[in-house]
Amino acid sequence: MTITDVLALLSGVALFLFGMTLMGEGLKKVAGSSLELILYKLAGSPLKGILLGAGVTAVIQSSSATSVMVVGFVNSGMMKIKQAIGVIMGAIIGTSITGWIISLSSVEASSGILELVSTDSITAIIAVVGIYLRMFTKHSKNHNLGDILLGFAVLMFGMKTMSNSVSGLRESEMFINLLTTFTNPLVGILVGALFTAVIQSASAAVGILQALSVTGAITFANAFPMLMGIAIGASVPVIVSSLGANADAKKSAWSYLIIDVAGCVVLSVLFYGINLFVNFWFVESVLNTFNIALLNTIMRVIMIVLLAPFINFIEKIASLLVHDEVDDERYDEDKLEERFLQHPAIAIEQIRIVINQMAEITRNNISRACQLLVNYDEKQYQKVYTKEDIVDQYADKLGTYIVKVTRQELDKKQNRAVSKYLQALADFERISDHAINIADTAKERVENKVQFSSEGKKEIETIIVAIQDMMTVTAQAFIDEDNDLAYTVGPFEELIDDIVAKMKQNHIDRIREGKCTLEHGILFNDLLTDLERVADHCDNIAIEMIETEEDSLEAHRYEIEMKSNRKEDFDRLLKQYQETYKI
Repeated sequence: MTITDVLALLSGVALFLFGMTLMGEGLKKVAGSSLELILYKLAGSPLKGILLGAGVTAVIQSSSATSVMVVGFVNSGMMKIKQAIGVIMGAIIGTSITGWIISLSSVEASSGILELVSTDSITAIIAVVGIYLRMFTKHSKNHNLGDILLGFAVLMFGMKTMSNSVSGLRESEMFINLLTTFTNPLVGILVGALFTAVIQSASAAVGILQALSVTGAITFANAFPMLMGIAIGASVPVIVSSLGANADAKKSAWSYLIIDVAGCVVLSVLFYGINLFVNFWFVESVLNTFNIALLNTIMRVIMIVLLAPFINFIEKIASLLVHDEVDDERYDEDKLEERFLQHPAIAIEQIRIVINQMAEITRNNISRACQLLVNYDEKQYQKVYTKEDIVDQYADKLGTYIVKVTRQELDKKQNRAVSKYLQALADFERISDHAINIADTAKERVENKVQFSSEGKKEIETIIVAIQDMMTVTAQAFIDEDNDLAYTVGPFEELIDDIVAKMKQNHIDRIREGKCTLEHGILFNDLLTDLERVADHCDNIAIEMIETEEDSLEAHRYEIEMKSNRKEDFDRLLKQYQETYKI
C-alpha cells in the first residue's frame, strides 16, 4: 500500500464522515422536530420506546443523537429511566440501517441500460439534484433536502474512495495476518470499541469495515467480534454527554453501555459456546458489504430481543454504577437542556414548561405579598424575597436559553412562540419585582405602626382580592394557552385603573377630613402604584398571547378589537367585575 493509497484512504474516510454528518443534519432538520416530539410524547412503555427509538434513529441516522436526546429528557424529568432504556434499545437497532445504505455503494451494473441504474449513476444524479436545491432555491426546506442528497452523494463517493484505496491490500500478507488476530473475540471487541470511541460513530465504523470488505479478507470470524466492539464503543459519546447531568440522566447514559456489554457477553457465550460443538460452516466465509450490514442488523436485533425482558434489571445495575445525589433539590429551570438546542421543537417545549413554572411562582408570590398587607408575618415576608430570587434565576436562565434557541433555524410558528415567551418573561419578572415592593410596604407599615382608616382598609382588601384574582386568571390563561380566558384580562386591567383612581380620590377626601395623614398617603400611593403596575403587566401578557395567536403585526390589535366588535363582551365583563369588587 503506497503513500498515495494511504492519502486516498484518509480522504475517503474524511468524505465518508462528512457525508454522513451532512446527511444526518439534513434529516434532523427535515424530520427532526416532529420525530422529537413524537419520541417525547409517545415513549410511554418499553415496547413503544423500542419501536420509537428504532424508527427515529433510522430516520436521523444516529443512535448517539437519539440517546443523547433521551438523556436530556431524563435529566429534565420528562422521561423515566425505564422509558429511556427502551428508547436506547430501539436506537441500538435503528442505527444498523446506515449499513444497508452504505452497502448500496457496491451495487454495479455491467453495461447498457442497466448502467443508468448503477450506484455511480444514481449517486451522480442525486448530487446534481442536491446541489441545485442547495444553491438555486431559496426555501429552507429545499436547502435541508439538498443537504440530505449531497450528504448521501458525498458519503457514497467517500465509500468508493476508501474501497478503491484498500483494494490492493488483498495481496498483502501482513494485512491478512493482522485481520487474523481479530478472530480472537477479545481482541476484535477491544479494537472495535476503541476505534468507534475515537471516531464517535458506530455507523461510520461499520462503514469503514464494509469498505475493507473489498479486500476479500473480512470473514465472519473477524467481523463478528469487531461489530460487537463497535456496538460497545458507540456508548462513549452518550456517556460523555451525561457529564454534569443529574443522577437519573447518568443512569440512562450508562444503561447504553450496560445493554451493549451485556448483549455482547450473551451473544459471545451463545455463539462461541455452540460453535465448540457444532463448528458453524460460515465462520470462515468471506463477507461483502451486504453480508456485514445483515450481520450487524441481526446481531443487534437478537441482542435487544434477549435483553428487552430485563429492563428493570438493567435499571438496577445502572443504579449501582451511579449513586443518587445526596442533595438533589432541583428547580424546573434544569429542564433547559443544552442538548435540546439542536432540536428547536423540544427546546421551545422546555421553555414553555419552565416559564409556566415561573408564572406559577410569580402568581403565588403576589398573593403572598398581598396577604402581608392584611396579616403581616416575618417568615412570609422572607419567603417573598426567597421566591423573588428564584424568579430572577428563572429569568436569567430562560433569557439566555431563549437567545440560544433564536440562533437556530425556526419556522414561523416557533418564532411566534419564542417571541411570546420572551415578552412574558419580562412581564413576569417585573410582576415579581412589584411583589417585593408590596411586601416592603407591608413591612414598613408594621414597623412604623401606620394604621389605615377603616375605609382605607376595606378598599385595600378589595383591590388586593381583585389583583389576586386577575393574577390567577392571567397565569392560568398563559399556562393553559387559553386565549378566551386571556380576553377577560383586559376588563380586569380597566377595573384596576378605575379602582386606583377612586381610591386615590377617596384618600384625598379622608386627608381633608382629618381621617388620614400625609405619612399614610405616601405608603398608600406607593402601594397603589405597584398594584396598578401588576395589572398593567398582566394585561401585557394577555395582549401578547392574543396577538401571537392571531399572528398580528399590528400593535395591540387586541385592544382595537375589544373596543369594536368585542366591545359588548368587554363592557359586560367590566360591569360584572365592578359589581364584584365594589369600592
